[in-house]
Amino acid sequence: KDDEGCSFTNPIAENNQQQVTSLKPNHHFMIKIKTTILSLMTLFPIIEVWSQKPYQWTDELKLLKRIDLLPEYRTGTYVESFSSYDRKHGNDDGFDGTYSYLRKENGKLVIAEMNGPGVIERIWTPTPNDNMLYFYFDGQKKPSISIKFSDLFSGKVFPFVKPICGNEIGGYYCYIPITYAKSCKILYDGPKLEFIQVEYRKLDGMKVETFMQRASSKAELEQVLAVDNLWSASSYSPTLFASSASAGFETKEQTITIQPGETKTFFEKYQGGRIVGLEIDAGTAFEGKNKDIILSAKWDDEVLEAIYAPLADFFGYAFGKPAMRSLLAGRQQTINYCYLPMPYDNSAKLSLVYKKRDSQQSPITARIKVYFTNTKRNPQREGKLYCIWRNEKTPLGVYHTFLKAEGKGHYVGTILSAQGLQPGMTLFFEGDDSTYIDGKMRIHGTGSEDYFNGGWYAQLDRWDRGVSLPLHGSLDYSLPMARTGGYRWFLNDKMPFEHHIYHGMEHGPQNNDFPVNYTSLAFYYSSTPPNERMIPTEEARTIYSPTRHVYFPQQFNVTLGQGGVCVFGKGLAIDTPSSGTVKLSLDDVPEGKYRLLLNYKSNNHGADVQIWQRQKLIADWFSTKGDKNEEKREVHVGDINLTSQTNSVTFHIRKNDNANKLELMLVTLERINEPK
Repeated sequence: KDDEGCSFTNPIAENNQQQVTSLKPNHHFMIKIKTTILSLMTLFPIIEVWSQKPYQWTDELKLLKRIDLLPEYRTGTYVESFSSYDRKHGNDDGFDGTYSYLRKENGKLVIAEMNGPGVIERIWTPTPNDNMLYFYFDGQKKPSISIKFSDLFSGKVFPFVKPICGNEIGGYYCYIPITYAKSCKILYDGPKLEFIQVEYRKLDGMKVETFMQRASSKAELEQVLAVDNLWSASSYSPTLFASSASAGFETKEQTITIQPGETKTFFEKYQGGRIVGLEIDAGTAFEGKNKDIILSAKWDDEVLEAIYAPLADFFGYAFGKPAMRSLLAGRQQTINYCYLPMPYDNSAKLSLVYKKRDSQQSPITARIKVYFTNTKRNPQREGKLYCIWRNEKTPLGVYHTFLKAEGKGHYVGTILSAQGLQPGMTLFFEGDDSTYIDGKMRIHGTGSEDYFNGGWYAQLDRWDRGVSLPLHGSLDYSLPMARTGGYRWFLNDKMPFEHHIYHGMEHGPQNNDFPVNYTSLAFYYSSTPPNERMIPTEEARTIYSPTRHVYFPQQFNVTLGQGGVCVFGKGLAIDTPSSGTVKLSLDDVPEGKYRLLLNYKSNNHGADVQIWQRQKLIADWFSTKGDKNEEKREVHVGDINLTSQTNSVTFHIRKNDNANKLELMLVTLERINEPK
């Protein structure tokens, strides 16, 4: 149509040029057409859904490997969850199953119910079993998925394969997306369900293909295999993520030496582009109790740095040691790496800042590689990467804040190191995470290790040590040092916000009642830069070391000598037919002089005990026999000098009449302050 009228072209005519009809202007006719077009425009959202390509579960699955897409916004959608958290703000987050279901239907428990279109992005539990789960899609009367709860994570049922689904560090997780066109309802066939989290995202305005448990096509198999291969990789490099705007990257490589008090810029560009990856190799120079090297990044003409954090924290070190080796960032061999895409508009500047302190510091030499392209950010579609570092002795009664931000964007990652400020069990990890986005609580977790896809801290072969997986892991776990930490990356389940976000963690079973020192890094993409940052003071850059250390029976490291039999329960029971020996390793604790304190049971079964530190006698024979059953607390049995070669004590046990048992409840080391 033009000012002269309308013409229609015959699509079959050669070169599509033949005019078959020509109409002169007819104003009444034109007004009628315009009115009809305006009426049809109100139906455009429906027409768009009819005409668009269906959104399949494999479209969601690819997000688990397309790291290059992380900066892209998700407009008009939110990640939300069903969770077993205690609605009364206590600590019954699944133990009794009180809040683990919505209602009962025909003897089954409804554990989640979503209106669509949408997708389930993550399912987590530390308590799977062989009871059945039934997924009802789109109002259907029969379930489309019938599966044992345990087989969501076992790897036995396609497409719920490992490592996209699996278990480690005490938690069972499933990241296979489950799409639905209209609705989804999940029923659990059992009398009780314990801890559970189901995270989902609405896909409003999209034509979504409902997930079906059926024989898979070749394309679907290839997509699952591609994610599986990436997550199973033994090492990572930027070539794994070089798609779309990250493709065809260049490499800038240099070696720098930095002195205390200096700032060295190692990458600077004054045109739009994006950083695809960053690698820094300084051997073991970033290890140790002093985190004095700061990683700094500035985008465009922004006032504050987008990244300003101790380098060791940024790459997931745990209390002075490398710990994280994830898909997106960490350390492999001596290379610290980060492959989070970092798009910018006009300029980028990356630097190392070496903070001075009063004690002696050595120069550090680092070999650095920056991978980048000249494909600048698309402001309508992408955010810039920001990282908020915090270190605080979190006040009682107050949540630790990972991120509080304004603007448009999405949250993509958390790294947390947690140091208890009183000796004993790590009860601060009972705290729940909570997320408020655009005026509504969207997600509420069931415990700190649960947030990191783990479970059951201080339990054997659960959350009991550092373990790295592609998207999550435990950084460390030490009861004697009262510390732990974890990390989690959000890929398909990144959390979008249109206006503002609050994301934080409780410390303690309830009411934020446990004293703790948290160091956290929150990674997010946003249209709006941060308006404040925390300064890494010398105290905040120095790893805290407690002076009192408690060893609990569930993590005793014992070696049996002749004649000793150990039984673990609430304590360590050591039986002997006549005499025997048991060695207890005192791991994790710094070298120094300590008072050795014991908690043990005194009763009519109590044997005689003698304690040695290798060939040095610490405590001569004493009896644990008593007329009544009671626990003797913090009995000072002697002092020891702890080194890497003398970090153990040996208990010699002998029968006292018919009494032949030592019931050891706790072992405590209390540092002796030596004169300076």
